[in-house]
Amino acid sequence: MTAFIITFALAILLVSMVSLDISKKIHLLHKSFMNIYFIFAPHIVLLGYLFSKHTKFGQNNLIFKWVIITLITLFFLYIWFKINIVPNTKKQIVKIRLRIILGGRRLIFYGLYVACIHSLIYLIGLNMVIQGPLIPRNIFIADIIITALTAIILLANGMLRVLCTSRRLNIVKRYIVAVMALIPVINIFVMLYAAYIARVEYDHECYKVVNNEARVDSAVCKTKYPLVLVHGVGFRDLKYINYWGRIPNELLRNGATVYYGNQEAWGTVEHNAQDIKDKILNIVRETGAKKVNIIAHSKGGLDARYMISRLEMGDYVASLTMMSSPHRGCKFVDIACKIPDKIYKAIARLVDKYYRFLGDKNPDFYTASRQFATCHSEKFNEEVRDVDKVYYQSYATVVKNIFSDYMVSVPYILVKLTEGENDGLVAINSAKWGEFKGVLRNKSWRGISHGDIIDLRRDDYKGFDVVEKYVEIVSKLKNQGY
Repeated sequence: MTAFIITFALAILLVSMVSLDISKKIHLLHKSFMNIYFIFAPHIVLLGYLFSKHTKFGQNNLIFKWVIITLITLFFLYIWFKINIVPNTKKQIVKIRLRIILGGRRLIFYGLYVACIHSLIYLIGLNMVIQGPLIPRNIFIADIIITALTAIILLANGMLRVLCTSRRLNIVKRYIVAVMALIPVINIFVMLYAAYIARVEYDHECYKVVNNEARVDSAVCKTKYPLVLVHGVGFRDLKYINYWGRIPNELLRNGATVYYGNQEAWGTVEHNAQDIKDKILNIVRETGAKKVNIIAHSKGGLDARYMISRLEMGDYVASLTMMSSPHRGCKFVDIACKIPDKIYKAIARLVDKYYRFLGDKNPDFYTASRQFATCHSEKFNEEVRDVDKVYYQSYATVVKNIFSDYMVSVPYILVKLTEGENDGLVAINSAKWGEFKGVLRNKSWRGISHGDIIDLRRDDYKGFDVVEKYVEIVSKLKNQGY
């Protein structure tokens, strides 16, 4: 009778706990409960053996022993599958990506906890137990295997979640982290690093949510005049692959009206200026706006300056914001120009052929690339004068070292040796034009490269939010009446 009451009471308790958890009245995945769970759950076989052999239920009540063991096992398995499928319990997270990455962080910590706590248990407690007659060797070996598998599954699940959803880990970092996670001892620090990355991304997203909620109805980017984003050299304004990354969508979400320059990837300054002029005149006719605000990156700043000055578009442009534009040229291009002319022209023909295939109607790599030379820039600045009624402002960025951005490592060295600090292509002094708003930096080892300032990789870097920076720039233009 006693065995029946105990079994019935345990069944009611476990079923009630699972029902309340499913109905979200209680949270069985709470950290405090999970810390206790992971002490006992890996030893389910060992505990079952001890319970079946050393409890005084009597021979006639053997069935109740197995019912109790089965109930507890099912309860442990329910929690085990739930923790591996939906480990995160934060209600405020609405993005699936954040749920996955934060759940991965929690699983990593649980896996390390299991590995650490049970290593101590085996070293201190079970070593004495197995010397006695209580536990057969096969039960002990099975217990070790289950405990090891528990830790491995938790860690593997957690690492996969972080590696597959993190935006701060590029392809190279993902590969390095994945490989290093397989090396004993070192993998502990690698997993802690992955957990740190997950937390940083979560905090960053929370910060963005708070910012967005604070300005939900303020339309901070709703400028008086439409925005025209003008790309740099070597790229086009494609429909499905945006040169400006996540920036345009955030500007639109905050009230901006956004258009694109649609000039060619390797068109000359003069040719591209005409394309941008045609585009702006269409925008003016389409919207009824008297002017536009231009935000230009790299060579786009030169194209826009030429258009405003030499194509007499000062009446149609309210402001020109230039991001890392080489107004005084690039000295490493001076070096490239010393390549024998036949070889240079042969390379130019290949590039032109490729970009004609991509959509350029009149690519001219030979001329366009040489327009970055310092001697051409001096002549350009003498001939292309600022228009008084247009507001000009500029920004520069810098990377920290040769390893900051592998895409610009070689030009970074050349510019560093000849002109000093740079973003991998453009030196600080060359980027200054009009009202210079300063050098954009961050505190991490990377810095901000020529591609980072247009969100080329769609990555979030420590100490700098490129999307938020453009919201700030456009917001200031709005407040200035543009």
